[in-house]
Amino acid sequence: MLNKSKTGLFAVGFFIFASVFILISFVCPYWLVTDGQLKEPKFLKIGLWEVCFNGFKDVHHWYDTVFTGCWWIFEEEYYIIHDTLLPGFFIATQFFFTITMCCVIISIFLLVIYMRKERDDDNYVTLLVTLGTILVIGGFSGLISVVTFGAQGDGRDWMPNWEHNDLGWAYAVGVIGVIFLFPGAILFLVEARVQKYKKLHEMQSRDPSSYTMHERKVGYTGGHTDI
Repeated sequence: MLNKSKTGLFAVGFFIFASVFILISFVCPYWLVTDGQLKEPKFLKIGLWEVCFNGFKDVHHWYDTVFTGCWWIFEEEYYIIHDTLLPGFFIATQFFFTITMCCVIISIFLLVIYMRKERDDDNYVTLLVTLGTILVIGGFSGLISVVTFGAQGDGRDWMPNWEHNDLGWAYAVGVIGVIFLFPGAILFLVEARVQKYKKLHEMQSRDPSSYTMHERKVGYTGGHTDI
């Protein structure tokens, strides 16, 4: 921690904040919730992986099955209403937000390596670029996810009593988490650029005889001599 620049520390802070919010949003079933104004709402709440019903019966199917309670969204009993429960926009939401979650998990491992690595390490800049790039990918993927759900999740063609359904706090938390991935990613990339130019400046200001073999190979760009 002590050998990191302010830019690097701010990047870490943004990333940790975003990661916590994205994780909470990923696991909590409060992306869409009933507003509480109905006495016996058929739909209660739904997240990416869990849905809660209260006597829900799909009128589009010739089945007498009534769904009550909170279940995993891919539960076998829900198979007969998958076309209603899992429309295309919701599958897209799950897919892109899962990519974001995977990017966050990968970045956590890279962050541990970053915190233990010294600035003069040969792979320091590469690590920063990799970390920033993965967070950019995760940010754009998450942005697609939350925009898709925000545009269609509260529509009249999905959950029953749509006029009494609202976007939930877990969705809002996910939006905040995705937004904060971007400054973290940008700061990591900025730090990579700064450290790259610092290394180049140090190499140019040093006595050529003090270069290591690796630095000489890196500094050599090829080409012909004047002889």
